Amino acid sequence: MTTALLGENAASRPLGRLVGDDVEVPVGGATRRYVDLDAAATTSASAAVVRAVQDFLPWYSSVHRGAGAKSRYSSARYEEARETVLRFVGADPATHVALFPRNTTEALNVVAFRLALTRGDVVVTTAVEHHANLLPWRRHAQLRVVDVDRRGVFDVAAVVAALDETPRPRVLAVTGASNITGWAPDLPAVAAAARERGVLVVVDGAQLVPHRPVTLAASGIDVLAFSGHKMHAPFGAGALVLPRRLLADGEPFLVGGGAVRAVSYEEVLWADPPDRDDAGSPNVVGAVALAAAAEELAADRETRRGREDALVRALDDELATVPGLRRLGPTSGDRLPVAAFTLDGVPHGRVATWLADGYGIGVRNGCFCAHPYLTRLLGLSDDEVRRFHADARADRYDLLPGAVRVSCDATTSPADITVLGEALRTIATTGGPTDGAPRPGEPAGPGHRVPAPRSPV
Repeated sequence: MTTALLGENAASRPLGRLVGDDVEVPVGGATRRYVDLDAAATTSASAAVVRAVQDFLPWYSSVHRGAGAKSRYSSARYEEARETVLRFVGADPATHVALFPRNTTEALNVVAFRLALTRGDVVVTTAVEHHANLLPWRRHAQLRVVDVDRRGVFDVAAVVAALDETPRPRVLAVTGASNITGWAPDLPAVAAAARERGVLVVVDGAQLVPHRPVTLAASGIDVLAFSGHKMHAPFGAGALVLPRRLLADGEPFLVGGGAVRAVSYEEVLWADPPDRDDAGSPNVVGAVALAAAAEELAADRETRRGREDALVRALDDELATVPGLRRLGPTSGDRLPVAAFTLDGVPHGRVATWLADGYGIGVRNGCFCAHPYLTRLLGLSDDEVRRFHADARADRYDLLPGAVRVSCDATTSPADITVLGEALRTIATTGGPTDGAPRPGEPAGPGHRVPAPRSPV
């Protein structure tokens, strides 16, 4: 059923292979091919990325530090990776620069620090955000949060209202797409409203960039952060793309070798960007991997978008057939192939464990590093949120609320969505799998109190 949804053209055009896509895992005394439905957490490396790294490794050396041939080659490849990333997101090299932090979280911490915010400054953000786009801002400034409606979404008008409150905010920090529901807000409209008011637009692109083309100039985004490990380059490198002027003054987030022109015990003369924010020996292998992943994604965006739109429909159709399954978040509008849900009568930790141990299906369960958003999706009252925090404080992890998340990308096979649906229907109707997964009462991971979600409106 789901294969037909892709259409002949999209289904017939091959994408690059992933390393490990034929791995077999133990299931009930035998083995099955692993079904990876956890792409929103981390993607497997693509064969093209691995080839790029393998080709580079014989030339691997410290960058910007040596006169030898290997060091000069590594330095050139590192700077070429910056240029590749800037082109990938449509940034102007004359005005923007790319840094290579470890991931989106580190990138957002860097920019929050470098803006030299004060406790009197306001950052507008939203209830949809991952903790990475909440906690760094909370550390340096006041948060003004745009809440979500009962479907788990916000509209442009709500953002505009927050931007127009006084005091005027300095920053709008917003996600490009939710890591829980896959919902993508109207980013161009939101960014335009902020820029009209002179508010800097910072976007958490961890989920967006692997799935959608982004052009900074056209979208109105000022600062963009994203991670290589969510786009088939799992080598510990992310990207922070931002105007060079934001790095021209002030101390860097990390200090040390390579970030300076001169040092004495009394004085430091900082280097120009990007070197000022590149202290220590950088992850040149990760930068090469990230650049290779960016080039691969850019080469077949149309094919990937067609496949992912079909996977969204396939997930909607398959999950709708599971008795007692309650979707969290919107089931219409612009979405990535991501779905979060609860299953009546079955704790989320047990569902995830049964899928893994009984069917070889890898999903994620819990709160997905976005606790405020999930508590809204689950419809928790203030008292229930306080109980959640009390349980967490007391290490009662088996009582924490949560959900199950399924996430795909363009390399996901439609047949895997069918396998997921069959497994969930078995769990929902029989209380669990029949070939070796834990039975009720056996350990099944954290999360055994799942409040019923609010009905969408």
